Amino acid sequence: MTIRPEVLLAILAMAAVSYACRAGGYALLRGIRTPAFVDRMLAHLPGALFAAYVAPALVAGGLAAWIGALATVLAQRAGGTMVVAVAAGIAAMWAAQAAGL
Repeated sequence: MTIRPEVLLAILAMAAVSYACRAGGYALLRGIRTPAFVDRMLAHLPGALFAAYVAPALVAGGLAAWIGALATVLAQRAGGTMVVAVAAGIAAMWAAQAAGL
């Protein structure tokens, strides 16, 4: 397998920009005390981003995707680890697709 130089350059440039954004944010906020409302907002941000990624897949995935999502939530609520919950969701979605749902 070969990769074209311009593709490799684009991938490396995107990685560098992603790292610079993350490292720059840490460097900028290292010496600044954020207000309490900002801390509360940032605590909920990862969940909001995850929901933004998952929602289009649920809409496009049909009933099998919803069954997988439900299995994931139930496995997580039952006290399982995130890995177990994701595995349960994948297995449920696969079974639903195999059943023709």
